[in-house]
Amino acid sequence: MPDEAAARALIARLRARATPRAVRHGDATIVWHCFGEGPPVALLHGGHGSWLHWVRNIEPLAERHSVWVADMPGYGLSDVPPGHDKHNASIRPLVDIVAGSLQVLCADQTRPVDLVGFSFGGLVAAHVAERLGGTAGRLVLLGPAGHGGPRRPRGQLVNWRFAAHRRDAEALREAMRHNLAVHMLHADDAIDALAIAVHTESCIATRFRSKGIARAGGLADLLARRIAQDGRTWVIWGEHDVTADPAWVVEHVAPGHVAIAPGIGHWAQYEGAEAINARLLDLLGGD
Repeated sequence: MPDEAAARALIARLRARATPRAVRHGDATIVWHCFGEGPPVALLHGGHGSWLHWVRNIEPLAERHSVWVADMPGYGLSDVPPGHDKHNASIRPLVDIVAGSLQVLCADQTRPVDLVGFSFGGLVAAHVAERLGGTAGRLVLLGPAGHGGPRRPRGQLVNWRFAAHRRDAEALREAMRHNLAVHMLHADDAIDALAIAVHTESCIATRFRSKGIARAGGLADLLARRIAQDGRTWVIWGEHDVTADPAWVVEHVAPGHVAIAPGIGHWAQYEGAEAINARLLDLLGGD
């Protein structure tokens, strides 16, 4: 389990290994962090996230793949979508930018790009797959938003912005630790210095309001169309994911294409990194 200094060093090393690609689409620029060589796979993070949501997954995947990890529009280093209104946010401009930028990245590729999305990024990935058509290959969603079903709240999130505004590092750390426990991770020992560092950096850099979109539904219809056309679609939820009820999603969202990962919470690819990495490598293949 890394301490704070080790966590920062790990993030710095991963950042140094990345080849950044800033792709302009329309009036916005999206930044992709690129690693490895091989069949392409694009990773899309969750709400209040960044490319660092994949901090424990990039290197294992990059051993076999070209891994393109987005800061989605309105997150991290990427521009906010033009006309974005946090009180009435729309997913369409964000999908336009992500899909358009992937077409640029895919220009010299000989095979479709696989898409892996987490949480809000899972809903975005499903939209992007539909938009790209044959340019999109396999689709894997981890704890995706947009299912429209029951949730299992573990407690109330706290507002970390007060501590950030006061530059109170200890209060900010405790707010992030609390919110990780309530929403993102199941086991106490999963809430380590790396998880806190990633969550803190990502939250502070978030300018896109995803909550209303994430709760509005629409995922099941997207996946039904996708599966009817191309069965290479899989959905994985953590057993203890507070954003969904496993029994409900197994029955109502992509029946027959859903797996429940035991012992982990919402941020499945972090808390269950070893098992999720192995599962992703198996589903994505290396051909």
